[in-house]
Amino acid sequence: MKISLQLFGRFRDFGAAPEIALEFPGIATVADFRAAFDAWARAHWPGYPPGLLQASAIATESSLLRADSALPADGRLALLPPVSGG
Repeated sequence: MKISLQLFGRFRDFGAAPEIALEFPGIATVADFRAAFDAWARAHWPGYPPGLLQASAIATESSLLRADSALPADGRLALLPPVSGG
């Protein structure tokens, strides 16, 4: 599946652009995407911190997705890392 992935927060430190396009054959759910993307990020982004993806939300333009959610047909996702502030 072709994924158009918007990067926010800490993820932008690793990506060269605010949005990247990736191809992950055979994925159907958010859990599948998490596993495939985590392996891709470890291979392509030096210094990628373990656990960042697991602590982050995955969303479409209109809603947060659960692990068992089907990926959207248009393949557009956003990675929302945890934030803090005051």
